[in-house]
Amino acid sequence: MTLLALMRAARLGLAPAALAAGLLATTPPALAQGGYDRVHSGDATFYSYSGGGNCSLPVPAMPTAALNAADYNGAQACGACLRVTNPANGKAVDVRVDDSCPECAVGDVDLDDDAFAAIAEPWLGRIPVTWQYIACPAPRLSIFFRPESNPWWTQVQVRDHRYPVKTFAWRPAGTQAAFTRLPRESYNYFTAASGLGSGAVDLKLTDVYGQVVRVNGVVPEPGSTVPTKKQFPLR
Repeated sequence: MTLLALMRAARLGLAPAALAAGLLATTPPALAQGGYDRVHSGDATFYSYSGGGNCSLPVPAMPTAALNAADYNGAQACGACLRVTNPANGKAVDVRVDDSCPECAVGDVDLDDDAFAAIAEPWLGRIPVTWQYIACPAPRLSIFFRPESNPWWTQVQVRDHRYPVKTFAWRPAGTQAAFTRLPRESYNYFTAASGLGSGAVDLKLTDVYGQVVRVNGVVPEPGSTVPTKKQFPLR
């Protein structure tokens, strides 16, 4: 169990042993709410966040949030931006999903403490909210290769994307080969179990709305961030 999970357990009144038992249970997880174009509802709580979330992303300049396991959807929500609104006073805050909250109910969102304070008094602890996906402000997306990667085993991550990334596929650069989709880990890396080789590759990224961005001639360099001139179109 992670330190963040223990902190949340204490705040939500759950005994660590009970939480651990729940995480180890074989009950199927709740289905994701989906609905990237609709308004969601649930409760908002808060916690102190300074990095190290399940999404494996650098801490952004904007506020962040942890999303319940169902809406986290196997890391598909990582890097997505949400507008969270407190219906009681009409205040709203924009956040980026940087973490998951396994013990949160479907629809719930665990905000960083500053984000919660922007829409409610912290002493309240938990409030009903609505939230919806919005376009992230990043002008261009980038590709990051995990430092441990090599030509025979590669993990890659999409960063600074406008909308949630649904699929990541690749092929050798400059070829007409079919694109090969990579599976996504729950910690937000796409894994090529046999690597991407040592040459340049063409990438095909698809967001949850079906919009496609292609980035050609990317050279996989372990530990490097590859900036692009591409971004998913505004909807």
